[in-house]
Amino acid sequence: MRPELRFETKTMRAADLGRESCLPDLLGERILQNDLVFRLDEDDEIYEGYGRRQNAYPYRQYNCYTRKLKERDVQTAVLENDYLTAVFLPQYGGRLWELWDKESGRNLLYTNDVLRFSNLAVRNAWFSGGVEWNIGVIGHTPLTTEPLYTARTQLESGEPVLRMYEYERIRKVTYQMDFWLGQTDRFLNCRMRIVNESGDVLPMYWWSNMAVPEYEDGRIIVPAGSAFTYRDGAVYKVDIPVVDGVDVTAYQEIPRSVDYFFDIPREAPKFVADVDRDGFGLLQMSTARLRSRKLFSWGHQGGSDRWQAFLTDRAGRYIEIQAGLGKTQYGCIPMAPHTAWEWLERYGAVRMEPEEMAAGHESRAAALTGRIQEAGIPARMEEILAQTRGMAKEPARLVLPGSGYGAFRNAGRWTGHLAFQAEGDAFARWRKFFETGILHCPDVKDRPDEFLIDEENLPFLLASLEEKNRDNWYAFYQAGACLAAAGRYAGAVQALERSLALAESPWTLHALACAHLGEERYEDAVRAICRGMELAMELPDRADRLSYMKEGFKMLHLLDKAEEIRRCYACLDGALAGDGRLRFYYISALRDLGEWKEALALLEADGGLVMDDIREGEDSIGQLYTSLQEKVTGRPVPVPDRYDFNAL
Repeated sequence: MRPELRFETKTMRAADLGRESCLPDLLGERILQNDLVFRLDEDDEIYEGYGRRQNAYPYRQYNCYTRKLKERDVQTAVLENDYLTAVFLPQYGGRLWELWDKESGRNLLYTNDVLRFSNLAVRNAWFSGGVEWNIGVIGHTPLTTEPLYTARTQLESGEPVLRMYEYERIRKVTYQMDFWLGQTDRFLNCRMRIVNESGDVLPMYWWSNMAVPEYEDGRIIVPAGSAFTYRDGAVYKVDIPVVDGVDVTAYQEIPRSVDYFFDIPREAPKFVADVDRDGFGLLQMSTARLRSRKLFSWGHQGGSDRWQAFLTDRAGRYIEIQAGLGKTQYGCIPMAPHTAWEWLERYGAVRMEPEEMAAGHESRAAALTGRIQEAGIPARMEEILAQTRGMAKEPARLVLPGSGYGAFRNAGRWTGHLAFQAEGDAFARWRKFFETGILHCPDVKDRPDEFLIDEENLPFLLASLEEKNRDNWYAFYQAGACLAAAGRYAGAVQALERSLALAESPWTLHALACAHLGEERYEDAVRAICRGMELAMELPDRADRLSYMKEGFKMLHLLDKAEEIRRCYACLDGALAGDGRLRFYYISALRDLGEWKEALALLEADGGLVMDDIREGEDSIGQLYTSLQEKVTGRPVPVPDRYDFNAL
């Protein structure tokens, strides 16, 4: 058959993602990589912590999803030739969801049997399975559940090309992904492009995150003899394959959740493979710019098993192999001004020989390295990258829209071929502001429409506050939120207090509480967020009330304000009070207030508390259970399986 590109729908069991939060992300989520120390050699050249972010502003969190599943029709894009079928999810970050090797009849990826969200991403909501394309900031991309612009074009030889692209708002870069299958290709071609059109050096991050099956007696094959990893909050380097008596390439032997970032020599081909005991599985290769490879395992203990079950229904266990621009995910790498970075990735099947599988890690890696080099694959991939440069800069026919944010970028010479749309009243209002300096002024109960103020255009807004917007509470709020996100707390407080003097709103009180928290003025933060929660209870939309309460209760919990939590929880209606996260904060407050029996009874009601949005690395619910049991019974007890999320 000639290679095809089709746009279809697929019926899947999926949870409801819910509307994004009514609030900008000023507090942020716990990100493990933000709290590490480094014990490395002088020649390891890791950009330790470079480009860290404490929050995801101007994005908002997705924190109102549930675990309830129902059948939904999901848009797909399908590339197919005689050898492969690749299925993408354009409305979920462009995820490569399935990759079928037609000769064996096997899916080379781990494809979840559900779309079920959990709190693992920069904006909270994340789902496991397929290949995720992570850009911009450390962690699972802000765009992992977002629709991407999706278009079709073709190679000079006529084969169809699937193009997906978007504008990443934190780094202010455009990224573009072109996918195709040639007539005889046994590997999917993925041509990636990031463009920094600014005059600044930017911290940049990219990791292609591949979920693959955890095979019985499976192996990772990678051309490296050492890796960077962490333990007890410290990053250090280890020799592989054996670490602490465990062959980490035999991933089923790994006891605890862990990352290994393989230090591939500069001259070696860049690849990683996950194969079963017979040597069959996925091989991912790339051109030289995508220099690093990683293994992530949930491990094999109680908390590890709980996470594997929590993320799916019946799809079974998986591991992740990843490919990235930097040596590790412990920092970004600097991207020069007015620069485009491009590389080619290829995904397909590999089969190792029995004698290769019987050998050790070094021999397996050498055998696959030799096979790749003898076939001239590294040079050929660089040739394909160069030959398709013209195609990558040509316009494509739009099939599905993405966000409107890219339409506000300062477009330069290298992304003019990408169409961005800014439709709707909100974008029209903001465009008028950037043209006239006059910002719209909504009712204080109206949900904030967009957050388009950043460090670049903030001076324009601040200047307008002196005349055109001097009586506009919303303009002062937008300025204060941006200043608070940037850690400029004194200026934020000044702007937000002026906003409150003009009109009291729950939005301004939330931002003011965050600014006070940054200044370590904790009692002021408590007063502001408690008043904000009072006003938020009058919001007309239940989802807005829920997302506001989650932020408010989180802040009170961080500040150990148990009495305030109890008082605020008593004001919630039944639907809000039943939310697992809010219920957890309330039960924790009862424990801290000495009401241990009532707290334990609430925790154990209806089979035990379930937090839909429990955070990766968060073992708070297990600690809550054990502390209550010890208070009530007078003796220590182990964490039951239902509460065990500690995979470390």
